[in-house]
Amino acid sequence: MEQIFINWLIEYGYIILFVWSILEGETGLVMAGVLSHTGDMDFATSIVVAGLGGFTGDQIYFYIGRYNKKYIHKLLKTQRRKFALATLLLNKYGWMVIFIQRYLYGLRTIIPIAIGTTRYSAKMFAIINLIAAMIWATVTISLAYIFGEQILQVLHLAKTYWYITLPLGAVTAGTIWYYFHKTTQR
Repeated sequence: MEQIFINWLIEYGYIILFVWSILEGETGLVMAGVLSHTGDMDFATSIVVAGLGGFTGDQIYFYIGRYNKKYIHKLLKTQRRKFALATLLLNKYGWMVIFIQRYLYGLRTIIPIAIGTTRYSAKMFAIINLIAAMIWATVTISLAYIFGEQILQVLHLAKTYWYITLPLGAVTAGTIWYYFHKTTQR
């Protein structure tokens, strides 16, 4: 089964990377960096594909906010604090928030939607978003490419000692989620 998954990644890697970058990103970018390190994907093509995927995802979220304001406000009632935080960040930092939003856990999709509900220029958002997406893809894939061997060693250890890795991963993920959940409630 593992070999089938690896073969799919090699054969359909760019399509998977593009879609993954639209939806989430970092894990897919690390995968692309490691596959570029092993020679199974092209480094430059991976950056372009991931950057365009991240750009496309944020553009979708922006236009969801732009053309569905009332629905968004009703739908995101439980996310009001994050929405308010996104608006405050936009007001305080302006266009720089488009760059940093890719690295803000829990706000990655909310910020483009929040910007879309404002009168912020769609053209300016698209330009800044494209530049930010390409920088994000370049930095993340490059780091995974440079540290590809170490990442592969960690994955091998995780596979070998899965009975330790799974509970440790669950505790770590739960702790991170709890921390960010409490932080965004303040």
